[in-house]
Amino acid sequence: MIKGIGIDIIDMQRIKQSIKRNPRFVQRILTEKEQERYFQLSERRQVEYLAGRFAAKEAFAKSIGTGIGELGFQDIEILSESSGAPTLKARGYEDFSIWVSISHSSDHAVAQVVLEE
Repeated sequence: MIKGIGIDIIDMQRIKQSIKRNPRFVQRILTEKEQERYFQLSERRQVEYLAGRFAAKEAFAKSIGTGIGELGFQDIEILSESSGAPTLKARGYEDFSIWVSISHSSDHAVAQVVLEE
């Protein structure tokens, strides 16, 4: 049974500016495992990757009905399967199926999450 859905869109320029303004922004948003992948990417792909993860974490928080706050960015992790498909895990939601989709354009990243019990 579907327990919640969430969607979020983020402007790539906003993420790029946040990275430049605050060097710790990446560490605040991405878990250690996510950061491992982030630092392997080109600068352009880093912005896309971080924006996509930011949007997906916000979308997950919306799917549980709280927004970021009850859970922080570090409590939500989005890694990729060998096929490249994203998978989302969140502290306290291990018994749920969580479906996530992330997409990018040149200007925006968007993510949608479906929380299933």
